[in-house]
Order: sequence, then structure tokens, then C-alpha cells
Amino acid sequence: MQLVIVESPTKAKTISRFLSAEYKVLASFGHVRDLPKSKLGVDVEKNFEPTYVIPVKSRQKIKELKAAAGKAKQILFATDEDREGEAISWHLAEVLDVDPGKLKRITFHEITKDAIAEALEHPRDLDRRLVDAQQARRILDRLVGYELSPLLWRKIQRGLSAGRVQSVALRIIVEREREIQAFVPKEYWSIEGLFAKRGSDTPFEAKLNAWEGKTLEKMALASKEEADRILDRIKNASWRVTGVTEKEKKQTPPPPFTTSTLQQAANSRLGFTSKQTMTLAQKLYEGVEFGAEGQTGLITYMRTDSVNLSQKFLDDAKSHIANAFGRNYALEESRRYKTKSKGAQEAHEAIRPTDASRTPEDVAPYLEANMLKLYRLIWQRAVATQMRQAMILSTSVDITGGDAVFRATGQRVTFDGYLKLYPDQDKEKILPELRNEDELEAKDIQGKQHFTEPPARFSDATLVKSLEEEGIGRPSTYATIISTLLDRGYVERDERKRLFPQDVAYAVNDMLVKHFPNIVDVAFTARLEHSLDKIAEGEMNWQPLLEAFYGPFHTNLVQKEKELTKEAFEEASGEVCEKCGKPMLVKRGRYGKFLACSGYPECKNTKPMKGEEPPPPEPTDEVCEKCGAPMVKKVGRFGPFLSCSRYPDCKNIKSIEKGTGVTCPKCGKGEMIEKRTKKGKIFYSCNRYPECDQAFWDKPTNETCPEHTWPLLAKKTKLVCSFEGCKYSKPREET
Repeated sequence: MQLVIVESPTKAKTISRFLSAEYKVLASFGHVRDLPKSKLGVDVEKNFEPTYVIPVKSRQKIKELKAAAGKAKQILFATDEDREGEAISWHLAEVLDVDPGKLKRITFHEITKDAIAEALEHPRDLDRRLVDAQQARRILDRLVGYELSPLLWRKIQRGLSAGRVQSVALRIIVEREREIQAFVPKEYWSIEGLFAKRGSDTPFEAKLNAWEGKTLEKMALASKEEADRILDRIKNASWRVTGVTEKEKKQTPPPPFTTSTLQQAANSRLGFTSKQTMTLAQKLYEGVEFGAEGQTGLITYMRTDSVNLSQKFLDDAKSHIANAFGRNYALEESRRYKTKSKGAQEAHEAIRPTDASRTPEDVAPYLEANMLKLYRLIWQRAVATQMRQAMILSTSVDITGGDAVFRATGQRVTFDGYLKLYPDQDKEKILPELRNEDELEAKDIQGKQHFTEPPARFSDATLVKSLEEEGIGRPSTYATIISTLLDRGYVERDERKRLFPQDVAYAVNDMLVKHFPNIVDVAFTARLEHSLDKIAEGEMNWQPLLEAFYGPFHTNLVQKEKELTKEAFEEASGEVCEKCGKPMLVKRGRYGKFLACSGYPECKNTKPMKGEEPPPPEPTDEVCEKCGAPMVKKVGRFGPFLSCSRYPDCKNIKSIEKGTGVTCPKCGKGEMIEKRTKKGKIFYSCNRYPECDQAFWDKPTNETCPEHTWPLLAKKTKLVCSFEGCKYSKPREET
């Protein structure tokens, strides 16, 4: 018997389809060893030697794996092909206690019959370089998290955390928010007209492009007075076409998805969070029940920074395109892409469907709605890369009247090419047929006021793009970085699902920037990532990297422990506690500042701050169901809520549905949303209540139990299965 070990039972079930009875496939249920939760677990005096422990939840599984390993002629580790997968295999090898000669490693980018057969023909030894790189990352994160977080607890506020990558991402978000707060809008005007050929009922838009022989820049008209002077001079002008320019351009399809671009596209096109995207992609990769075929993997491995595509896929895609769309849409030679990502692993492959001819319509009966949306996105993008370029005809028309020249621009698709399968989100803008000297009528010309806008808050998509461009994190960490900041209460999502920092985020960020500048320095963190890549490539040893980082970090930490006092971060209120007479201090909560007694924990008196003005009500698109007036968004003791704008005449209020992005595991239709009890305690329930009464006290995540596929609930130090009676849990990742 040959034993194959993978991480999840779903993956084990899919792989088993392609193996003979000679093979037995078992799942480790993820990591089987980790650093202890109760202590640092790294001996900084002895070359950073880690101490690994087997969690209680893994002990029975290890016992089963050991029993099977003892009977096996050969043990094949088939964990994921990245560094973390290599590390899981190494940990398994360490705990199974078998002859090392029996151990081999196989890797594959997709769970298909051909890929598994190819992997079995080329087993290899464990790559210790990849293990060391992952181990170095884990230890770096542990050193920062376990040594810096307690300092934040002691000096600022209990419950805070710092992370090697998390804190850099938080700095990026905080600095963007401060840019927005400091932004002073500038007024500018544009002059826009609606024109039509004489006798035509088809008007088109044009903007003033030049005045008195000079091209106007975007903000050239700074006031209404300037705009009005021009309008007054052209109100009686005669208009004619003085220039028509047509230019045909070719538009190439974008490259196939990497982890980063998949998260960006799923966020902008489908509204998925990064974590939601990766959870759905994991399920598509590991396999779903697919009719008579049984358990089938639908996409390739979803943690990758490469844009390569296998020759087999290229050939299959070409054949499918010719059959489905016609030969004029298929390429003569396959199109290949080169990655621009820093440190990309070119030996890997892009995210693509495992079978180019397996269309979204084929899989629709077997996938739940969001999985189908993501599969469709991946399939369309990958297949579209092998379709011909789109041909776009761009048209520019100049319209002259007196000293004014307006310009109208339009474009239309003359050959859709890849756009037939993967359309742009921009729509065509088609101008009527116009020739030089055509006379036109001005249906309407008016000045329009504009104001410059601040930079936008980060969405999941734009933050991931920024992290990738800066070289912060790697494909497997982007989703975790964002979810950690949300789970720890450092950031929230606004009504447009964009990320903005909470009050406590400013205090933590400012403290780290001032006293631990390297920890939150983008360039420093990027250099660390590059060093981890060098370890994986065998160009650097991991212990010297840790020594170079930890020595200065720990020295600074010890110094700051002595220098910094909690009082330095406390803000006096000038008020006295009416219960014990001690000074009241200004504290930070999730929804702003409040007063708390300095005698805590002996005195637990708290109260709202006097004179703390609540934010002004924000208009919304909702209508009060009691009186028909618009509803406005207000912020109260327990956070945002909706109130009738006619208050106090109408006292209708209702909570704002705060989604989690997690599908209800009981009914499979609703979303688990945040709610509060009458006493203010947070819980999470299905938004289809009372039709579905599923509820949890802890926040559900997009990670699922490998056995029951129910969501894991986020507790302080671990994730636990929400399925009643299931004891599965896993540590929460440090970033």
C-alpha cells in the first residue's frame, strides 16, 4: 500500500478518483504542528530554534496517520505546491516517525488525472529551502506579534495587536485617510454642449477644448465668472465641424489571473471580499461533485503570481474558441504573457480552468451561486487570453464656433474579438456620422461646476494592488492581512465596502511610526520579503536573516519599554469620577472616544464625553416605511443606525444590516449579518430571519471546516467549527 497525504478531506476525495486501489489517500486537516500559543516558542539565544507542538485537535489525526504510515511501502506528501504546503509536508515527516527513505513529495498545479499521473512519475525529496523560507516567515511574524503586541497592551490599550505585515498595511490605510481628511477641494468649471446636425434628432455631447487658440487644461476655468464670460461670447455663434479624426486601435486581452488580480477583479466586478474570493477558489480547486464524473477539481491552484499557461490548455482553448465562436476568433499562434510582479515564481502557472471546454453553463447545476460567478470569471478570463484582439475605432470631432473649439470623442467596436467573451465594463460611445464643414446646431451649452476630489479609500482590490506593487506580502497573505485588520477592529468597511481606520488605529499607527519605524516601513518590509524569496531560492540562510532583524528590533523594544509610560498615551479629560473621585481619562472605543475612570479595574465607571459632537446625519437612498420621508444614517452608542429624517415627529429607527460575506450554512440562501441584543451584545444571524433562525455568538468567517464545510467562528486565538458537536479548530494566523 502507498499512502498519499493531503491537507483536506475534499482534496483527498478528488485525488482518490484518479488512483488505483494500491493507493490510500488521507487528509491531515491542515497543519499538524505549530508554535505554542502560550509562549514565544522561539529560543532567541540558540540560533532561533523553534519549539513546535501538536495541538490537541490534531493528536487523534496524527495517531491515525502514524498507523497508516507504518503499513505503507511509500509515503507521498501531496500538499499544496507553495512554501506553506512544503512546510506542512515537512512537519508531517517529522511527526510520523518512519524511515526517511519511505518519504517522497509530489506536486501538481491542478487536480486532474493527467496532473496526478505526471506527479507520481516524478516524486522528489522535500525541498528544505522552501521549508526554511516558510519557517523564517513564521518565526519573524511570531517575534513581532508576541513581543510588540504586549507593549501596545501595556502602553496604550488592552487587546491591541501588531504584526509584521498587518501594521504596514494599517499604516497605508491610515495615511490614505489622513490625505482625505486634509484634502481641500478646489473649484473648477467646464463648458459642455449638446450638438446635432441640422435636421437631425440625434444629439451628441462635446466639451470646450480650446479657447482663443489655446488648448484648455482640465482646471483652466477656475470660477463661474470665467465660464459665464465665455458663454456670453458664444451664445450666438454658428457651429460647424472643423476636424474629424478616426483611428483604429487593437486591444489585447488582459493576462490570465494571478492571486492578486483575481482578488482585484472579483472585488470590482462581483463585489467579493479578498477572503471570500480565496475561500470560493479553494473549493473550486479542491473539487466539487460534478455529475457522473464525481468529485472534480475545476480550477488550477489559486495561490500564484505567475501568468504562464500550460501548452495543453493553450491547445484546448484554441480548439474550443474555434468551435464555439468561429475560426476568426482563434489565434494562429498561442499568446503568452510575462509577469510584472516583483519576485514572481515563473515556474508556477496562472489560475485557469482545468478544462478549457468546461463552460460555466456546464458546471452551473453543480455550483452554488457565488462559486459559479467566480468560476465564470476565471474561465472567461483564461479562455479570452487566446482570442484575437478587439478592434476599436476611436473618433474625435472638433466643432468650431467663433473663438471656441469643442471636442466630441467616441468609440465603437468594429471587431469584438476577446470582448465577445470577456467584455470591458466601459460601454461604447457612438457618434453620428460627421464630415468636415457639416453645419451643427447647439441644442444646449452650459457651464458645469466641479470640485477636485480627494483620493479614494482603499477597497479590497486597490489595497491588494498597492501591497503587490510595494512588494508587501505574497499571494497567500493578501486576504489574511485584510481580514486580520477587520477582525481586530482596526478598520471597518463604509457603505461602499471601502476600508477606513477606526480611532484606535491612529493611536497604534502613530506609536509604531514614531518608536518602531522599521516595523511599519514599506521599503524595509519589502526587503524582508525579498530576503525570504532568497532563502527559498537557496541564496541565503534563514538564521542570519532573523539575527539581523531581531537584534536591533529587540534592543529598541527593551529601550522603549523603559522610556514609554502609559500616561504618555493617556488623555486627561479634566473631569472627576463621581463614584470614586479619581480623574476621568479619555479612552478610545470602536465608535469613538468616551470617558473612563483612571481607577480601573477597582472602579469601572464609564460615560460619554461631554461636548463630543456626533457626526452629522448622512443622507441615504432608503425611505421610511412609516411616513415616506428619507431615512438618514446616524451614529449612536452601538454604532451606525438608520433614523427617519422627520425625527422627532417620526421616531422610526432601524439597524443597518452589517454583512459578513458568509453564506448561512443552515439555509444556504441568506447571509450571516451582525446584530445586537437589547443589552448591546453582538451576535450574528441569518438575514432571512424568521424563515431561518441560524445564529452564532462569534463572528463567522469565510474559512470552512474541512469535514462539515460549515464556517469557522473567530475566537480570540483560534478559529472553531460552527457545526454543533464538531471539535475542529485551528490557530488564527499572525500577520
